Amino acid sequence: MSTSLIDLRSDTVTLPTERMREAMASAPLGDDSRDGDPTVRRLEALSAERTGKEAGLFVPSGTMANLLALLTHTGRGVEVLVSAGSHISRTEMGGVAGLASLFHRELPAPRGAIDLAALAEALSPGLAHNRLATGLVAIETSHNDAGGTVPSLEHLGAVQKLARERDVPVHIDGARLFNAAIALGVPASRVAAFGDSVGFCVSKGLSAPVGSVLCGSAAFIERARAFRRMVGGNLRQAGVVAAAGIVALEEMIERLAEDHRRATALASGLAALDPILSDPREVETNIVNVDLSRSNRMASEWAVALKARGILVGPTKPKRIRLLTHRHISDDDVERAVIAFREVHRGFAEGKPADAAS
Repeated sequence: MSTSLIDLRSDTVTLPTERMREAMASAPLGDDSRDGDPTVRRLEALSAERTGKEAGLFVPSGTMANLLALLTHTGRGVEVLVSAGSHISRTEMGGVAGLASLFHRELPAPRGAIDLAALAEALSPGLAHNRLATGLVAIETSHNDAGGTVPSLEHLGAVQKLARERDVPVHIDGARLFNAAIALGVPASRVAAFGDSVGFCVSKGLSAPVGSVLCGSAAFIERARAFRRMVGGNLRQAGVVAAAGIVALEEMIERLAEDHRRATALASGLAALDPILSDPREVETNIVNVDLSRSNRMASEWAVALKARGILVGPTKPKRIRLLTHRHISDDDVERAVIAFREVHRGFAEGKPADAAS
């Protein structure tokens, strides 16, 4: 059995494929912030086509894509409505307030889907004597913190309808948009249709080394391009990395189903050890949240013990670990991970220290 490390911390650890490396080495280049980089322009056009939008904008990260959407859709001092545990509110370092000068309000979101009654109550089309105007509704799919869950198309449609009734735009944080589309069995454009804008990563499960694309109307993207310069995201010969993004969109989308299958298998293996650890019925994409609430050890201790067995995991809460499958995780790796969890589970029950090897 292999003794190499199995990295389940994130799908951001994926490395580019050989086809990506070849494309990067031979990509036609230009100054993207001046005359335009031809490879970047090709990626942007392909991204717009895949999402059913008029135009796209290549940016370094999903966080920047979200920030540009906030800046482009809104004005200073309005409110952005997001789901509880959203990436925008949880892991983007307060950019919504510190850089975009916006207020955000988290709404209840069972399994990542914004509560519609709460959304209807919170939406405010204009400034009133006791409430801010709503500038944007931001929804996330798949929903990272909720365990890679995917709101239904019906739910997305209901969110869009409520927002449109009050003339409020909708942005979709689709960092893992294609995972969501694969889970729903529809093209990504079907999901993206429920947003005025959508951002997605060509890295993560799609395996490109860097980059995200923000898509929307031509007018929206023209304005977002100006904001990209404002926040320091202007790019030069970015075709070097955009080339990998093109390969990602052309070759790597359908294989995401393999990651989903392995995530379910991983959750099933953990559930066999202890049903509280994971429920495979709740795994919809490539993310498995491991519930350690009944354990007498913290998630950080589990991470130490698992690393001693060659398994890298990411504690996300004091008693929760997040596992992500990706193209570098095989069926054998899933089996090894379950065995390691079994050993740690048994070892902690017996009172062994976290760094014990067996």
